Amino acid sequence: MKKSILWGLLVLFCVLVAAAAIVACSLFGGSTGNAEEVVVTVPHQATYEQMKDSLRAKHVLVRESGFDRAARLMRFKTIRPGHYTIQPNTSNVTLVRILRRGQHYPVKFAFNNVRTVDQFVDKVGSKFFFAPSELAALLADSGFIGKYGFDKWTLPALFIPNSYEIFYDITAEDFVAKMYDFYNQFWNDKRRAQADAIGLTPVEVATLASIVEEENHRPAEKAIIAGLYMNRIHKGMLLQADPTVKFALGDFARKRILNADLQVDSPYNTYKYKGLPPGPIRMPEGSTIDSVLHYAHHDYLYMCAKEDLSGYHNFTSSAAQHAANAARYRAALNRQNIKR
Repeated sequence: MKKSILWGLLVLFCVLVAAAAIVACSLFGGSTGNAEEVVVTVPHQATYEQMKDSLRAKHVLVRESGFDRAARLMRFKTIRPGHYTIQPNTSNVTLVRILRRGQHYPVKFAFNNVRTVDQFVDKVGSKFFFAPSELAALLADSGFIGKYGFDKWTLPALFIPNSYEIFYDITAEDFVAKMYDFYNQFWNDKRRAQADAIGLTPVEVATLASIVEEENHRPAEKAIIAGLYMNRIHKGMLLQADPTVKFALGDFARKRILNADLQVDSPYNTYKYKGLPPGPIRMPEGSTIDSVLHYAHHDYLYMCAKEDLSGYHNFTSSAAQHAANAARYRAALNRQNIKR
């Protein structure tokens, strides 16, 4: 009788040990079926089964029951989106840890020297969870950007160059909303009041700032150039800003604007159409926007790049003096054999 009980206990013990070994193996043994490193994408709002579908698609799950058991024991309930790198022979426990940790971490995103929305999308690139194509599609959707008060012409004004910190797993929609928050933080009540005081809207300020920045990004001249264009606006004169012609032509590499170039029929051509163009010709920096809000008061109406090709300008209120300045600049270009 005693022997049978002992034998029974021994058998039970062996069964329990075997069961524990099986459980341990399923939890901690090599479980993934991928022979090399793979990246698994878990989309936003994925269910548990949809997440497993993503794992199956990359041949990660081999012992699904073991994965499910690890998920239950580790109370894995919240599915976090992200691009997860899975190494070969990753255990179910480690796999659950990777997925449970998620990818909710801040990314530093900085940009400057951007002219178009397409260039901005390229700058964003793959820094965040969403694909660049998702962002591009949203920014091309007039209904979507219209909700923020912008259209295809004015949209560049939304994005103010700076260094930002944004969470990696953000959606493309929430990314735009976040940039709009940053826009409103910049365009606080004080700056909006300053824009109103000079008779411009925030978008018009950004548009003029974009021209100023293309003329010269150096701080020493920005407020002077802004004042010159404000003088022209107040007098009802054509702005005649060369950078707007370059934008209309799609060629900012030009060193020289020819008379034929001034005939391009575009709302951005300020030699043909009075007033500001329909939107910014680049995404101006905050400092340039402030240079417009605090533009220099003077009587200059004309500017021409200096003949020393330094990037600085000669300013004047005299058309005759401007003609002389322009002649010296053209002569300098000719000496350098710069034709366009």
